[in-house]
Amino acid sequence: MQSFGAAIGLSVLGSLGGLLAAAGFLLLGDGLRSRLVPWAISYAVGTLLGVALLALLPEALETLPPSTALGTLLGGVLTFFLLEKLMLWRHCHDGDGHECEVHTSSAASLVIVGDTFHTFVDGAIIAAAVLTSIPLGVTTALAVAAHEIPQEVGDVAILLRAGYSRSKALTLNLMSGIGGVLGAGAMMLASQTVPPALPYVLAFAAGNFLYIAMADLIPDLHRGKGEGGALRQMVLIGAGILTIVLL
Repeated sequence: MQSFGAAIGLSVLGSLGGLLAAAGFLLLGDGLRSRLVPWAISYAVGTLLGVALLALLPEALETLPPSTALGTLLGGVLTFFLLEKLMLWRHCHDGDGHECEVHTSSAASLVIVGDTFHTFVDGAIIAAAVLTSIPLGVTTALAVAAHEIPQEVGDVAILLRAGYSRSKALTLNLMSGIGGVLGAGAMMLASQTVPPALPYVLAFAAGNFLYIAMADLIPDLHRGKGEGGALRQMVLIGAGILTIVLL
């Protein structure tokens, strides 16, 4: 019962915490937001890489042979590559919504559907981590919240450009965050019937986080401009990794 409560609470922290932080970003001026979102992306890269390679994967390797754990991680990377190709999983980190434009309400609704699926998976991953240990659940929730901030800023910007009011765009994204709670609940129920699958879920989740960090977030950093950009990015990535190590 304690694990169930922790899983639900941390899934709320991961899914809705990122959204609430993103709402704060949207209250800022366009110039300040365009400078701060890349900072959030850099920090998210560090947390995702840290959780995937220093927390989730080592836990999976304690139970699974290296070839099996790494094969499952590879399966996670390829699965999320395919999902993104099929438009079931998408990322947009442009704080102004220009690079991921959506022009119709029907198309914009796909953003909400995709975001709900996204948070469902995040919630399931957080619950799997909690089932291993509460500290691992905390670090995983932090990584989820960190990468949700630029994601939600981009999603809300898309909805605003599609004609939604600011309050409606934020409300729809808030509703999509419920998917995280459902994902955590589903994982906790499934764990009662298939507990041997837990290390596979952790390795698969590591593949998910690696894919987000290396296929979605790092390319955004490479496209960034500005003096001292690379140094600032490395410092923030390091800060993200250090956060995971210290927790």
